[in-house]
Amino acid sequence: MTTVLTPASPLTAADRCDRCGAQAYLRVVLISGGELLFCAHHGRKFEPELKKIAAEIQDETERLTAAPASASEDER
Repeated sequence: MTTVLTPASPLTAADRCDRCGAQAYLRVVLISGGELLFCAHHGRKFEPELKKIAAEIQDETERLTAAPASASEDER
């Protein structure tokens, strides 16, 4: 998915996928206005269609594989 870096606020645990209600890791700003939020699964599933209608895509899926800063070296 194409990532667009924008000054939009980071997605939080309170942001939920519009399709299934899981935590959202993608924000799609539509050309027509408004936005959609998707979990990583649904973001990948709908990627071809989203690219056609998106003005911007904020992709934070890398957070799913990143080790938390508080993790010890043994946990990384």
